[in-house]
Amino acid sequence: MPPQQPDQQQPLLPGTSDAEDAAAYDPAQKIHVVVGVGDEAGESDPGAPPPFSWRKLWLFSGPGLLMSIAFLDPGNLEADLQAGAVAGYSLLWLLMWATAMGLLVQLLAVRLGVATGRHLAELCREEYPTWARLALWLMAEVALVGADIQEVIGSAIALNILSNGLLPLWSGVVITAADCFIFLFLENYGVRKLEAVFAVLIAVMALSFAWMFGEAKPSGVELLLGVLIPKLSSKTITQAVAVLGCIIMPHNVFLHSALVQSRDIDRTKKSLVQEALNYNTIESSAALAISFIINLFVTAVFAEGFYGTALADSIGLVNAGKYLQEKFGGGVIPIVYIWGIGLLAAGQSSTITGTYAGQFIMGGFLNIRLRKWVRALITRSCAIVPAMIVALVFDTSEDSLDIMNEWLNVLQSVQIPFALIPLLCLVSKEQLMGSFRIGPVLQVIAWLVAALVMVINGYLLVDFFSSDVELGAIFGTVVCALAVGYISFIIYLVLRGINLPALRDLLRPKRVITNMEDL
Repeated sequence: MPPQQPDQQQPLLPGTSDAEDAAAYDPAQKIHVVVGVGDEAGESDPGAPPPFSWRKLWLFSGPGLLMSIAFLDPGNLEADLQAGAVAGYSLLWLLMWATAMGLLVQLLAVRLGVATGRHLAELCREEYPTWARLALWLMAEVALVGADIQEVIGSAIALNILSNGLLPLWSGVVITAADCFIFLFLENYGVRKLEAVFAVLIAVMALSFAWMFGEAKPSGVELLLGVLIPKLSSKTITQAVAVLGCIIMPHNVFLHSALVQSRDIDRTKKSLVQEALNYNTIESSAALAISFIINLFVTAVFAEGFYGTALADSIGLVNAGKYLQEKFGGGVIPIVYIWGIGLLAAGQSSTITGTYAGQFIMGGFLNIRLRKWVRALITRSCAIVPAMIVALVFDTSEDSLDIMNEWLNVLQSVQIPFALIPLLCLVSKEQLMGSFRIGPVLQVIAWLVAALVMVINGYLLVDFFSSDVELGAIFGTVVCALAVGYISFIIYLVLRGINLPALRDLLRPKRVITNMEDL
């Protein structure tokens, strides 16, 4: 074996060396995190991260903002407004804990991406056989298309509101598709510029919904009680399931594990990897705290305006602006336009992150090295074409649009296990994660959260098909066959991720040492 050159550095973890495979970011795009003066002071303790630095926190800020967009997309806003209108303030505690569960999942995605230097889709390509990898890729693409349709239609609804109905839904879809390519063009000017655009869009949402909050003047006491005191009744179970079900988006798990690759860190030193994890944790937590406040604003406004009224059960994205205007009117700016501006910012930002996620998912699972505009065109077309069909078919019927939205929510629910289970299995794998593998306690908590999310979404599926869909003999047989295959694939993923030898060692009875010979 030839001797190692002094200037060569070996990666801390197996499989983190540079390869010719399709990567999330080219080396020239990455933000290099420079080791500052005093960072080497802890060399006597190689596992200790360098001292906290506000400058470094600023350098690591950005991926969490992009990730938090999925918690503020039009689907989440619709769940917020319906929860407020139907359940009042009583589900705010659930919104808070759902955001906390979402944060846990996203932090696991961060840990996977930072510790290995690769994102979830890339690791799934290496971990699973071809048939399973292609199945996971197909599921991720279907989930992404479903989410993208909701986001594009949400933007189109916002444009319709802001134009006083002059722009039909189909034209809003076209404008949204064009805008997405404009924002992708900004990426050529650097990752930080693009992250700044998302920061502005989140600020627009925060200001818009805070303005609405100020116009509605919700009860502070009821709001505080709603956050602190858990309440759930049979009348609000559907809204509760919707709040929980739309928090974890399958494509967002893939996205966040890739976004952290935009920071170039030295993975040959455990302390610097831990430092990156610490800063990403702080930034992601702050971003989701902001998203929780924005969602709280929306829920509280509709709770104050429509809870207990005859309109409560009929409010959706399409008519929400009209009902807000009738209820609260407007001061300097009519509240219907404030709602439209916030909805447009939510829709535009979420469609762009959806395009990003699509590029990472395609490149990671299939290892396709294409120009970014080509990958963007492919992933955009997968969502824009179905969105245009939806816009043309459902443009004249609010009820039909709501039914379509329910089907898309069901589609998202079906796909959640195929992002969560691989994530939990990979982040628990010592051969992959090394010392950054999550411990037994966190594994139990993470699997409980995953099980809770899957059970809740399973309830949503059963409730939807039992109450809203009439199953004929042929259709029922097809649904049952798909259900068997679906459950079998989930069981396969779980069993493949279980470390059977380690489990046997854990369950094997321990011998009691009775004499020195046993030693």
